[in-house]
Amino acid sequence: MIGLLPRLRRFAYGLSGSLDEADDLVQSTFERALSHIDQWQAGTRLDSWMYRILHSIRINRLHADNLRTKKLDDSDPDEQIGGDNAREMEAKLTLEAVRQFIWKLPEEQRTILLLVVVEGVSYKDVSDMLCIPIGTVTSRLARARLAIKDFVEMVPS
Repeated sequence: MIGLLPRLRRFAYGLSGSLDEADDLVQSTFERALSHIDQWQAGTRLDSWMYRILHSIRINRLHADNLRTKKLDDSDPDEQIGGDNAREMEAKLTLEAVRQFIWKLPEEQRTILLLVVVEGVSYKDVSDMLCIPIGTVTSRLARARLAIKDFVEMVPS
């Protein structure tokens, strides 16, 4: 379980847009997993089970707290890499614009995009994790990718 911590935290941050919320989601995921460890089936993928728990907690919180209007926190300036050339600055601005745009995608598309593109989870595993047909996974991912492509083409260079 400990080996999954960085991946779960990255996924939680991508879903929530907040490091504090991500840490809270991961902590709740570990608490739930440890208290329900008897429900995990030996021989199945622990990472899929943990992602499913995290996603369920996130959805439950969205419904309970109505977090849909929350915006991405600014990244920690101490973690940013220095540099002063115009090309690097332009790339950082474009990356930040894309991050903000991804946050505006519908939750269903953003979740699948983060699992497949950022975490490298297979379409089938995402389908199993989220209990949705694989066709729905591919459709949502395609719509998310198309929206990002269209957005990037509009960003001034």
